[in-house]
Amino acid sequence: MKGNKVIKYLLITVSLLFLFLFLIVPLVTVIVKSLREGFGVYLDSITDTYTLKALGLTILATVVAVVVNTLFGLCAAWAITRFQFPGKKWLNTLIALPVSVSPVIAGLAFVLMFGRKGFLYPLFEALHISVVYAVPGILIATIFVTFPFVYREIAPVLEAVGTTEEEAAASMGANAWTIFTRITFPHIKWSFIYGVVLCAARALGEFGAVSSISGHLRGITNTLPLQVEILFNEFHYTQAFAASSLLVIFAVIILIIKSIAGNVMREK
Repeated sequence: MKGNKVIKYLLITVSLLFLFLFLIVPLVTVIVKSLREGFGVYLDSITDTYTLKALGLTILATVVAVVVNTLFGLCAAWAITRFQFPGKKWLNTLIALPVSVSPVIAGLAFVLMFGRKGFLYPLFEALHISVVYAVPGILIATIFVTFPFVYREIAPVLEAVGTTEEEAAASMGANAWTIFTRITFPHIKWSFIYGVVLCAARALGEFGAVSSISGHLRGITNTLPLQVEILFNEFHYTQAFAASSLLVIFAVIILIIKSIAGNVMREK
């Protein structure tokens, strides 16, 4: 018994120490460094034209990725958990691919697809749409690296719930929309929110794929993480930390929402 207590407190100490060194200290350092020249300089830094444009593009990419991947996640989870069809296992495996593929490689793959030597370039050129070194490329890259998150949270819950209630409702004449909104969605509501939050968090911080396809055009294709990199490489450390603090604030907000959703899911 005494040995178990020692192990328990040892594990707790190691966990807290790890979190303190690798999470709390870096985040606090960002905030402190961003304010070291005063709040006025901090305010000027985060309201800089290029920083605001980078923030706007980051929010746009996040919103688009969340909307697209929410629709995809719901459709894919419903199809895989409710129907049998050839290639079902392969589809399930492919959905998880972006988690294992380096974002940089994904970005380069899109450059090869949509760049001047890509096989899709003539089609988009005819439509007068630029993808590489343009906003559409940022959106595509962000969607790619984030699309498994909503699906991965919803699918296990749908699998666990089963189809008994849905079949009973269908036998009583309920249509598909009624079954989904009245029967299915209440069961997956919190896992759905959890997946959306994870998707948003990943999209806000995406760097590798976006960096490969953006061209680093300041004020045009720079997201907030890319803006931080540019400011840091130009030795504008205070401005870089100020821009980073915006990402920290978003991360804290998302962490709070994620914790609430996670607690509710565990209670249910």
